[in-house]
Amino acid sequence: MFDRETFDALMGEIRYNECGLVPAIAQDIHNGQVLMMAWMNEESLKLTFETGYATYFSRSRQKLWKKGETSGHVQKVLDMHLDCDGDTILLLVEQTGAACHTGERSCFFREMLGVEKEDLPRNSSILEEVYGVIEDRKVHPREGSYTNYLLDKGVEKICKKVGEEASETIIAAMKGSHEELVYEAGDLMYHLLVLLSQQGVSPEEVFSELGKRR
Repeated sequence: MFDRETFDALMGEIRYNECGLVPAIAQDIHNGQVLMMAWMNEESLKLTFETGYATYFSRSRQKLWKKGETSGHVQKVLDMHLDCDGDTILLLVEQTGAACHTGERSCFFREMLGVEKEDLPRNSSILEEVYGVIEDRKVHPREGSYTNYLLDKGVEKICKKVGEEASETIIAAMKGSHEELVYEAGDLMYHLLVLLSQQGVSPEEVFSELGKRR
């Protein structure tokens, strides 16, 4: 899975603290969300490498612990990075369930500045967020939900809407209207995500395909 030679080379560059530990930050590889911070020692690092799942060191219990060993909320490690000073590790993971013991997805859920989410810049992770909401609507339908309306109508209705929104996106571009193009492109991408969900296709599969076209 991982390259042993590369791993061993960087293991020799890690600067542990006086307790033989190094902080490790777990980040969701799909949407970039910072999930948690914990401590690792040399043994937990080696176990993480060998098993492919995050294993940490508990300072309070003075023992190794595999993330999710009791809750099932494991972290599958897909990549690891050592920072420039060699004293912090970044784990890029696929998180099963919640990362925080409180049940929250991320341990960093307490907002300190009270900034409205709508005021923050968005990136491609919004596609994963919207897709996640669509998937949730399939399992937990809501009365009056437009997403549930589309899913109930089925593939023919959804495809028709994708076609309509594609046409409106083209018209907006031909008109040279920046605002209309942004709005219609948003509609198109939403309906396309509904179609992908209805067909059982994940955004990751599409991203992977796009990666072949660079």
